[in-house]
Amino acid sequence: MNSALPTSNREADIWARLMRAQKDELSTEAAEFLLSIDFEEDDRRRMLELAERSEAGTLTAEEEAEFDGYLHVGNFLAMMQSKARVALGKRKPHDSPNS
Repeated sequence: MNSALPTSNREADIWARLMRAQKDELSTEAAEFLLSIDFEEDDRRRMLELAERSEAGTLTAEEEAEFDGYLHVGNFLAMMQSKARVALGKRKPHDSPNS
């Protein structure tokens, strides 16, 4: 019997594993682009609405799947932006014109 922990094969989880396996640092341009990505206001409102309904226990199955999608994409984006901040932070002292 395989004793390995089960892993999720949702698209965002697969992308996250791919990015963790990436050994090369992000370019400054790629890191800055990742940090510029954010949800639009309509999506923010929808996520808040779904979160409130989730807490109240009133989500339909379709809404639960939608909310789950937002959570997975949001977590993936957070991980990518963290990786971007690390990449920029590592470069800052070396790229500074005052150093």
